[in-house]
Amino acid sequence: YLKISKLALAFAIIHSKPPGKSSKEYTEYLAKAVSKQDSGWKWKVEVLEAEVLRLRQELLLTRISPRFCLENRKQDTSAETLLGRDPTSYSSQLEDSGCDVCNDSAFDSLGIASDFHRSEHNVNTSKHWLERVPPLNLCHTSKEESLTAPVQFFQRLLEIRKLSEGGILQADFSELENDSFTLSNSVSQLLDGLIVFYNSPKFPAPSFLTEGVCVLISLITDTKLSNQVLKKCFKKMEEFKKNLIQIILRNRSVNRFQALHSVSQTLSLLGRNNILRNSLISLLLSEVRQFAEQLLQ
Repeated sequence: YLKISKLALAFAIIHSKPPGKSSKEYTEYLAKAVSKQDSGWKWKVEVLEAEVLRLRQELLLTRISPRFCLENRKQDTSAETLLGRDPTSYSSQLEDSGCDVCNDSAFDSLGIASDFHRSEHNVNTSKHWLERVPPLNLCHTSKEESLTAPVQFFQRLLEIRKLSEGGILQADFSELENDSFTLSNSVSQLLDGLIVFYNSPKFPAPSFLTEGVCVLISLITDTKLSNQVLKKCFKKMEEFKKNLIQIILRNRSVNRFQALHSVSQTLSLLGRNNILRNSLISLLLSEVRQFAEQLLQ
């Protein structure tokens, strides 16, 4: 059947080819046309998949805390308000001499360290939480904007957690067990987005990259949410740590120290979690062992 189909296709191409074009040229032209159609369909599928995940995230948040989602629908805050940041605050770190840094200035230039420490000390569980979390708006077209999707979802989840601890909201986090698909896919989306930007860092760092790291650290340091995330996404988290280590080891650009310092600080923050710390040390020792073997050879 396959041979007959190929033969029929060959005859169809030969009979339909325009004058002045060989069968081979016409076949290549048709192949390119079909390839373009395939890429268009792939893009449409990705957009639809992102929309499905967005709807599943909204549904999961509603199941966990209906009141929280009702309050947030009344808010008029845009994602740009939350994620926008004054770029002038990073101007002092725009130039990298190519020399290594021995302090935290490069990491602070990303805004990650200071933001994370601020979030650790922020224990206000008033309705201010509800006012500052933007409505979910996750259908984006660019890779940069796509990182804001999981960030917004997990920000909302963390706010629900804080409000429920303060007795302001009632929340049922057992729903996370019932919808492992949404949780694991959201974590994967966040980790993949972070790797994309760590591979091609920009200075000043985009504000949503800072938000993404802060959200990730908050997830794995929160005792209740951390168990859920690591239970469903431990392998993905291990892959993320391996990728960060490889980014540090393989980067050979002249002005690399500022970016690599931020990556190493992210690894340090991940190591605050007891479970991740053990596996992270194992990964680092494995790299040291491989390097030692290379030197011996």
